Amino acid sequence: MSRVVTQSPEVLGGEPVFAGTRVPAKSLFDHLEAGDSIQQFLEGFPSVKREQVIALLEESRAHVLAAP
Repeated sequence: MSRVVTQSPEVLGGEPVFAGTRVPAKSLFDHLEAGDSIQQFLEGFPSVKREQVIALLEESRAHVLAAP
C-alpha cells in the first residue's frame, strides 16, 4: 500500500493504519480537516511518529500532483 501505511485483515478489519500501530490513517486527515495541528494529532496518538505523518502527507501530495 505505502511505506507508512499498512493494511491487514487482522488489524482493524483491514482499515489502512500507520505501520506498526493500530491508528487509522484516516484519523490524521480527520484531525487536520477539523483544524487540529500535526502536534495535536501526535499528542492524541503517541504510537505514531512525526516522521510517519510527514511521510504520509508527502505520499498523498505526490499522488495528487501525479494525477492527470
